[in-house]
Amino acid sequence: LLKRRINMKKMIGSLVIVGILLFGISVAMGMHHAIKIQEKEGIGKYLSDTEGKALYWFKKDSPGKSACSGQCLEKWPIYYRETVAAPKDIKAGDFGTITREDGKKQTTFRGYPLYYWFNDKRAGDTNGQGVNKVWFVINPVNFPPKQL
Repeated sequence: LLKRRINMKKMIGSLVIVGILLFGISVAMGMHHAIKIQEKEGIGKYLSDTEGKALYWFKKDSPGKSACSGQCLEKWPIYYRETVAAPKDIKAGDFGTITREDGKKQTTFRGYPLYYWFNDKRAGDTNGQGVNKVWFVINPVNFPPKQL
């Protein structure tokens, strides 16, 4: 009976450890960098990061090349994740990575570098939309726009 109790305690202890490990793995997998498609009245559909922060593109960029550097990056921080999970209905291959002239990596969508806007404080903010008529959220349905 004593031997059985010791074995039962060992088994319970092992199950607890396995449970903790599985929980940790599921949390880590849940923290992958999924891109979301959000929708907002007046804006339409747009891409956001895992936390719901809007992603932007810069009209002066070209596929594979960022035109935003120096002080521009203070207001428009780069978005970079080593890997991203594409939302449903978007090909994973639409996302990529460039190495900028400053040596930093930046995630792209259909070749165009992605950015945040420093004045977006909460999920769902799209305060960078239309800034100086060169910064825009990305509607994946019609991106890149025909007239750049």
